Amino acid sequence: MSFTLKDGGTPFQFPVNPEEVSISRSKGYETINMLEHGEFDFAQGEKVKEITFSSFFPKEYDAFYCMYKEGLPDPRVAMNVLNTFLISKKPLRFIISGTGVNVPVFIVSLNSSFRGGETGDIYFDLTLRTWRDSKVEKVGSAASGSKSGSRTDLKKSSKTYTVKSGDSLSKIAKLELGSSSKWNEIYKLNNKIIGTDPNRIKPGQKLVMP
Repeated sequence: MSFTLKDGGTPFQFPVNPEEVSISRSKGYETINMLEHGEFDFAQGEKVKEITFSSFFPKEYDAFYCMYKEGLPDPRVAMNVLNTFLISKKPLRFIISGTGVNVPVFIVSLNSSFRGGETGDIYFDLTLRTWRDSKVEKVGSAASGSKSGSRTDLKKSSKTYTVKSGDSLSKIAKLELGSSSKWNEIYKLNNKIIGTDPNRIKPGQKLVMP
């Protein structure tokens, strides 16, 4: 197994494999608070993965832990390479041979340290974040519409209306719901905001629509 960062066609193989690699995965979600109904979470897309590991650059070759001998980099030179990757605005490719890890990444954190009694060796902690193209596909196909349909409906259920000067619940119901007789539906959802008198709404109040 080897750990490699590729900058274009130029590979940089870490001379000492880390003892463990941590890959953090999570999914985004949006929380909407609906009066009288409480909070609802709506799932969004997958968040960017974080890959973290620690290792070191040895000053001298040791067959016990070094993955190769020819071309073993000087620790200071190796750290300079990682620093160059850190400030680069182009994504790298991170590969762990023998696994399914072969992804474009950015280095987002690089910490180094020295240990007494190990003169010349440089230890480091590295954090990578996977990169993906920011292009967004246009929604035009029927398939795309069906995928986004449920999301759109959920958004409609949490629509709000901001009261303006001269508004009444019947006027808002006519404007937003198509019938002034539906004012009571609005009142039932917002009676905690409006109070006991449905005729006393105030400009600036945000009312949840049915």
